[in-house]
Amino acid sequence: MTMNNGYAAYQNSKIMTASPAELTLMLYEGAIKFCNIAIMGIEENNIQKAHTNIVKVENIIEEFQATLNHKYPVAKDFENVYRYLQERLVEANMKKDKEILEEVLVHLRTMRDTWKEVMKLAHSK
Repeated sequence: MTMNNGYAAYQNSKIMTASPAELTLMLYEGAIKFCNIAIMGIEENNIQKAHTNIVKVENIIEEFQATLNHKYPVAKDFENVYRYLQERLVEANMKKDKEILEEVLVHLRTMRDTWKEVMKLAHSK
């Protein structure tokens, strides 16, 4: 088994054994990572790199939207935030605008950090 295959197997195992809360955290981490890579793509004037990674962030946000549990009133608030982020990502992709991506990144980090706190609170109960 090569190093890449070993790492891929480890990552796959990590995903397959993760709780729903851990999977959500992994998605936030992935969105942050891809947003950072998209910013680097813009800085390097690598349009394809920027585009590909913005689309990856959009796909993660779409997954969040698709899995919202609308039986809770707060889901509407999350839906609005996710819709806003999608609109900003589309605009950033069209304009290859680093500042818009930096704004999205701030929101993603805040949401990730909040999610971590929710996980801690749930775990301590």
